[in-house]
Amino acid sequence: MSDSHGRRAASHAANHPATHPAARLTARGIVRRYGGIEAVAGVDLVALPGRITALVGPNGAGKSTLFDCLAGTARPDAGRVLLGGRDVTGLPAHRRVRLGLARTFQQIAVFPTLSVADNVRVGAEQRTERRAERPTGRRTEQRPHRPGRPRRSGRVEARAVAERTAGALRLFGLQDVAAEPAGAQPTGVLRLVELARALAGEPRVLLLDEPAAGLDAAQTARLVSVLRSLAGRGMALLLVEHDVELVAELADSVYAMAEGRMVAGGPTATVLADPRVTRVWGAVT
Repeated sequence: MSDSHGRRAASHAANHPATHPAARLTARGIVRRYGGIEAVAGVDLVALPGRITALVGPNGAGKSTLFDCLAGTARPDAGRVLLGGRDVTGLPAHRRVRLGLARTFQQIAVFPTLSVADNVRVGAEQRTERRAERPTGRRTEQRPHRPGRPRRSGRVEARAVAERTAGALRLFGLQDVAAEPAGAQPTGVLRLVELARALAGEPRVLLLDEPAAGLDAAQTARLVSVLRSLAGRGMALLLVEHDVELVAELADSVYAMAEGRMVAGGPTATVLADPRVTRVWGAVT
C-alpha cells in the first residue's frame, strides 16, 4: 500500500464522524487469579476518548489477561471496570459489545468459511443490536405502530448494515477480496479483516491486542493512519503492542506491566525512557 492509500484511508475515517457519544474505559484495582497466582494484581488504567493508549510489557506480564477482564471474556476476582462511567464489571462480553466496546485478539479470530465481507458484516450488525438497548442494558419494548407514521423497515436497517460493512472494507482496502473466503487469506489480510469487523460496529472504545502482528510495512502504515483518524474522531483506543518503535510513533500515553503489576504510566516518551520499563521491556533505539 502506498502512502496515498494510507492518506485516503485516514480521509475516509475522518469524513465519517462517529454517531455515538465518546466514552472512557477505566480499570480500578483489577485482580485476576489463576489458582494461587495473581496474573493481574491490583491494576489501575484509563483509556481516554480521543487518545491512543498503549499497554506494554514482556510476555507473561498479564496484559492479555487484563484485556480479557476489560472486554468481559474473564471476570476479575476484585476491582471494577467502567465504560463511560457505567460499572460493567458483571456484564458478559456480548453485553459490553452492545454498549460500544469492541476488541480484537492476539490470535486472529475469524469465521474461515464465511467471506471476508460476511465476517465484517457480523460486526456491522452489532451496531443494530446496540441501538435496541436502553442505557440500562435492557432492550426497548416495541411500540405499537400508528397508522400514517413511517416505520423503520427491515430494508432500511439492512441497508445501514450494508453501508457500514462496505465502509469498513474500504477503510482497510479489502474490497478486492470481499467475496473470497476468509480462510483463504494470508495472515496480514486476516488481521485487517478482524480490525474491519470491530470498526464496522462503530464502537466507542476499541481494544487492540497486537494489531500490527503479521502486517507488512504497507499494511502497518494503513493501520497507523486509520487509528490516528479514529482517535481524532473521539474514539478511545487501547492497544497491546510489542513493537517499541510503533508504540513510540503511535501512542499518546503508555502503561507498562511486569509480573501482573503496573510498573509505570504516563506520556509515551517518559514511560519508554523510564529505567524500570527499559529494564523489563526494552527501549527505543
